[in-house]
Amino acid sequence: MPRAPVPTLTPISAVPETPRAQQQTLLPLVLSSDAPAASPFIPAAAESERQIYLPLLQAGGLTPDGAPLLGPASGSAEQALAWLSARATDNGDITRIVDNYQRIGETVGLDWFLALAQMAHETGSLTSWWSQPPRRNLAGIGVTGAWRPGLPDGSPGPAPGPAWAWSDRLGRWLEGVSFPTWASDAVPAHLGRLLAYALPADTGDLTQQLLIAHALGYRSLPASHRGVAPTILGLNGRWAVPGTEYGQRIMALAEAMRQL
Repeated sequence: MPRAPVPTLTPISAVPETPRAQQQTLLPLVLSSDAPAASPFIPAAAESERQIYLPLLQAGGLTPDGAPLLGPASGSAEQALAWLSARATDNGDITRIVDNYQRIGETVGLDWFLALAQMAHETGSLTSWWSQPPRRNLAGIGVTGAWRPGLPDGSPGPAPGPAWAWSDRLGRWLEGVSFPTWASDAVPAHLGRLLAYALPADTGDLTQQLLIAHALGYRSLPASHRGVAPTILGLNGRWAVPGTEYGQRIMALAEAMRQL
């Protein structure tokens, strides 16, 4: 699937959409009640971290209609850096990641701070296996839980491409998209995908359309999902399945990040 050219963004082959609910549930990536508490791909400490922000969800007071995906940032880069730096280890990568969320988010009019909260929710604040190089998957893109037997050199194994990653720990291939860089691949893939959820097809300005086209080149999106999420609550049951409180949990995490 060809993508519209976007300056500085590196091409990668397209991967068809496969709903998580239709795959095996070996690799829960979302920190929610939908995922088992124990996973080899998110440290146990990340599960206990939920207790920091879930009381905000349980107490109510969050925007009942959901936080808009489009619009100015709802927090600051300093708050995001403080949250992530207290939990992840590579401060150089953390700074690059946050800087690129801010830079690209401001260019396309997306609440990049809310996107960072989603990233923190999906990756255990950059501690998950999928978020680490060389995978650099910041939002569970293509991570379905499916796996295949094989050898690390791919003989036998899945067809070559970015849709599968080898796990030394499990000795098998795991389905999920890997990204070569933060700035040209991982962050644009996340933000462009969010834009696709927020904007109906064939809407948005040229910059937004180019980013969407680039992001969906990594992994397609069902036409029925375009424009269904003007707020974060529109991702419930779509980005994560069943994900009944997916958006609310991200809002609660964003509020916890803003309190730093």
